[in-house]
Amino acid sequence: MLAPSAERSVGRYEVESHQMTTRVEVFWEGYLGTLPAEHPHRHARPDAFVFGDSPSLANELAALVQIGRKQATAGLPAEFTAAGLPLPAAGDISIVTRADGSPVAIIELTEVRQVPFHAVDAAFAAEEGEGDRTLAWWRTAHRNYFSRVSAKLGCEFDENTPVICQRFRLVWCG
Repeated sequence: MLAPSAERSVGRYEVESHQMTTRVEVFWEGYLGTLPAEHPHRHARPDAFVFGDSPSLANELAALVQIGRKQATAGLPAEFTAAGLPLPAAGDISIVTRADGSPVAIIELTEVRQVPFHAVDAAFAAEEGEGDRTLAWWRTAHRNYFSRVSAKLGCEFDENTPVICQRFRLVWCG
């Protein structure tokens, strides 16, 4: 069981997105090779990223995705806009990597909604798959993470700050 702390990040850390390296491209091509010619993912333009803000956390969260325990993530709109990225949308395809950039899974966003931090519910917290999967754990861990992120971005974080809640499905692990 993981304990929330100021050292833990619990969201999709887009600022450290990996480029489509050769390893990631080979992984993506391997996935495409399993699909019928008319499958819509053949026309997708995935991004590649790590979860978290430390190598150990990135690897830990990637493993939770691989085993199907982690099926959701949350981020702040400011994280995306500061990085010059569009806000996520249902149907987006991503390649999850370990901290070293090695790809481990392909996910597809199935639901994206923006709610105030205080309105995130227990079901979403459980789907994030981290810690003891309770809302109390989620709030403590994410309050710490979002406070750190907000401070780095020069913005304020409070209980009413919008949070992008993203549910996803595991598409392929190779």
